[in-house]
Amino acid sequence: MRFKYDPSKSREIKTNPKREIDFDEAQEIFSHFYYESRKRDDPLQYRVIGWVKGQLFSLIYEVRDDAEGEYYHLVTLWKSTKEEGELYAGHYR
Repeated sequence: MRFKYDPSKSREIKTNPKREIDFDEAQEIFSHFYYESRKRDDPLQYRVIGWVKGQLFSLIYEVRDDAEGEYYHLVTLWKSTKEEGELYAGHYR
């Protein structure tokens, strides 16, 4: 699984006190159980809810292609809301 993202957006997210992680750290979401759903259709985006550094986060990504094949373009992330936490917990009971 390959990831790409806008480095300046990653730095911006890291300095936001409501997020405090960057896209490099956020990739941890995919190494644990996570909940995934379609977020929107145009462009096709997905939301994943999962654990990063001991906290539940929500991440938006798009599947894109380049000369090397498919990769995940990370769009944005935030600490999961209470409702997203319940959705995640309900999926893994």
